[in-house]
Amino acid sequence: MASLTSSSSSTGPETEAAGMAARVAVDGGGGGVSCNGNGSGSGPGGGEEEEEEMRRGGGLGEAQAGEKKKTKKLHGRAFYESIGSPKFVLAPMVDQSEFAWRMLSRSFIPGDRQRDLLAYTPMLHARLFCETPKFRDAHFQPLRTSLVSCGGGDGAGEGEQQQEEVEGKEKKAFLDGNPADRPLFVQFCANNPDELLKAATYVAPFCDAVDLNLGCPQGIARKGRYGAFLQEDQELIYSLINKLHLGLDVPVTAKIRILDTKEKTLAYAQKVLEAGASILTVHGRTREMKGHKTGLADWKMIRFLRESLPKETVLFANGNILRKEDIERCLEETGADAVMSAEGNLYDPAIFADAPPVGEEGREYWRGGDGKGGWRMDAVVRRYMDIIHRYVLEVEPPARAPLYLPTDPDPESPTSTTTQPPAAAAAAESEKDHGPKRKSEQDPSTDTGPPAKRQKQQQLKQKKSGGARPPKSTSPNMLAMQPHLFKLLRPLVARHHNVRDALARSRAGDMEAFENVLRLVEVACREGIKAYHDTGGQSWEREMEDDVRLNAAKAAANARRAMLEMKGAAAVGHPAGKKGEVGVDGDGGEGGEGEGEMDESSVATVRACKRPWWVVQPYVRPLPKEALAKGALTMSKKEREALEKKGEGKGKAEEGEGEGDGDGDAKGKGPGPHVEAENVGVGEVVLVPKEGLVCG
Repeated sequence: MASLTSSSSSTGPETEAAGMAARVAVDGGGGGVSCNGNGSGSGPGGGEEEEEEMRRGGGLGEAQAGEKKKTKKLHGRAFYESIGSPKFVLAPMVDQSEFAWRMLSRSFIPGDRQRDLLAYTPMLHARLFCETPKFRDAHFQPLRTSLVSCGGGDGAGEGEQQQEEVEGKEKKAFLDGNPADRPLFVQFCANNPDELLKAATYVAPFCDAVDLNLGCPQGIARKGRYGAFLQEDQELIYSLINKLHLGLDVPVTAKIRILDTKEKTLAYAQKVLEAGASILTVHGRTREMKGHKTGLADWKMIRFLRESLPKETVLFANGNILRKEDIERCLEETGADAVMSAEGNLYDPAIFADAPPVGEEGREYWRGGDGKGGWRMDAVVRRYMDIIHRYVLEVEPPARAPLYLPTDPDPESPTSTTTQPPAAAAAAESEKDHGPKRKSEQDPSTDTGPPAKRQKQQQLKQKKSGGARPPKSTSPNMLAMQPHLFKLLRPLVARHHNVRDALARSRAGDMEAFENVLRLVEVACREGIKAYHDTGGQSWEREMEDDVRLNAAKAAANARRAMLEMKGAAAVGHPAGKKGEVGVDGDGGEGGEGEGEMDESSVATVRACKRPWWVVQPYVRPLPKEALAKGALTMSKKEREALEKKGEGKGKAEEGEGEGDGDGDAKGKGPGPHVEAENVGVGEVVLVPKEGLVCG
C-alpha cells in the first residue's frame, strides 16, 4: 500500500484544492466558472470568432489572478501529451470501473509513473444524469455535496453555488476526479446532443475529458438507442460529438466498434474525428461479437486504421488483452498509442504493472519454481479493502498481520479451511457436555446446507435476538465489492466453497462480512502456498494434470477414437485424428505448442495464462466454436441457413433451435441481461444496464 499511503500523505487538503482547481476552467471575467451553456465562455452564444476557435481546438480559460486571459483548449495529440501520454487505459465498465477499483488498479503503478494509466468511469446515462439528482449523486461523487451544472442550470444561482464548490474543494473534495484519480475520462451514453452537453457540464470540472459510448452492444442499448446501435445514424453521432467539442471546456473523445468492412470502418472513424473527437478508441470486435460469440478482436483492422488515419490522430486499441504481455504485443501489432483493458483488468487489477524483479517479490507477489507467478489474492483483496476503508469510509483500515511466507517461523498454525472452524469446534465441544442442540438453536455458520438455507436461518436468528444486519449501502463503491471479489477470486472460490458461501452472504456496506471473506482468503492462500513449498511444487503440478478444461481436448479425441473403433472405422483405415489437429493434442496447435489457429481453440491460451489458484489471473472465455460444440451457444436462423447453403454445419444447425443475440434473450434460454428501471420526470422510465461487464 505504499503508493496509497504516499498519495494520501503527500496531497493534503490545500494541495488537493490546488490540483483540482488547476484542472477547472474558469473565466477571467469576475473569476466565475466558465460555462459555455450560459453564454459566459466560448462556444454557442460566444460569437463567431470564438466558435471558430473552438472548432480548431477551442479556447479553454484557466484561472488567472483577476485577469481576463484565454488559453487554448488543447485538442488531439497536444491534449494527449498534456495528460502524460498514458499507454495503459482502464476501460469504462458498467458498475465495475468505479473509484475504488480505479484506485486499486492505480496502486500497482509506481508513484512516479501514475500518469501512465488513464482510467474511465463506468458508463453513465446522459439523460438520467442531467435530469435525476438522485442518480447523479449516486454515480459520480467528486464532492461531499450534490453536483450542480454550470452550463445547463436554471439561473445564476447555480453558477454561484458551483463557484463555491470550486473554491471550497479543500473541504469538499471527495472521490471521483480527485488528484489521485487522474487522468480520468467520464463516459456517457446518449442520443440527444442537448442532454449530453447538459450532463457533461456537471462533470467537466472534475475530469480531463468526456467520452461518448458508441460501442455498447447489449440489447438494452438497442432498446434505448445508444452505444453501438447509433452506428447506422452517423449524422446523429456527428451532432453528439460536435456539440461537446464546441460547447464544453474539456475535450471530447469517443469509443467505437469496428464495422463489417475496412472501408466502412475507416469512413466511420473519420466521421467521429471530423466531429471533434480528440481521441478515438477502437474495440476490434463488431457489435454482434458479445457473450458466447465474443471471439477474438481484429488487431489487423486497428492497424489498418492506424495506417489510414492522419499520424496526429490519437488511437487507443481495445480487445484480446488478458495479461501484461498482451499489452506490449498489441502496441506493436496495431501501432496504437495506448491499449485499453476491460475484462482482463477485472480478473487481474495489476494487469498494467510490471512484475517485481526475481528476489524482490516481498509478501504480495508469488513466483513459482518455474519462474511464473502473479500477485497473491490475499494481498490484492487486502489492498482493495484498505482502499474502501481509507477513501470511501474515511477510516483507518484494521491492523493486519503480515501475509504468510514459507520462510516465516512457523507460529501456531491458523485454522485450516479444510478443518473445523472455531464455531464448529465450540459447538462440537458443547454437544459433548450438553447433548446436540435443537436445529433452531444451531449456529448457521456451522451448517453445511445450501447457502440460501443458511442465510434464512441466520436472518431468523438475528430477528429473534433483536439484532439486524447493517442497511444496504447505495455507494457505487460498496455495491461493486461483491461482484468484483467473485471475479477476482474465481479460481479460489471454485476450490474453497466456504469462501464462496461467505462472499455470497455478504451485503453491500457490511464491512465485517467482507473482512471475514478476507480472513478466509488469507487462510486459503496460506494453505496453497505452504503445500506448494512443502511438496516442491508437485501439489500444483497434480492439479494441472487433473484440470478439466486443459484435458477437454484430449478427452474429446479419446472419445472420438473410441467411437470410431466401436464402429469399426479404425479397421478400414479411417484415421482417429492427426497430431496437431484441434482437440487431439490438447493445445490447439501443432505438436502441442499452441501455434495453431487461435479461432479454433482456447486451450493453448488457457495453458499459458493458468496460474495456481492463490494468484490473480485472467479468465479465458471459450471461443465461439468451443461454446457451440458444448451447447452453450446456439446459432440463429440466418447463421444456420448460411451454413446449410455452404453444405457444412448441418448437424450443428439441427442441434440449436433457439435464436439469440448473446444477450440471454434466446428462446428457451431464460431471462435477458440484468437491467434496472430509473424514473425520469413524471411517469417516464429509462432502463439502464446493470451487467457485471458492459464495455462500450
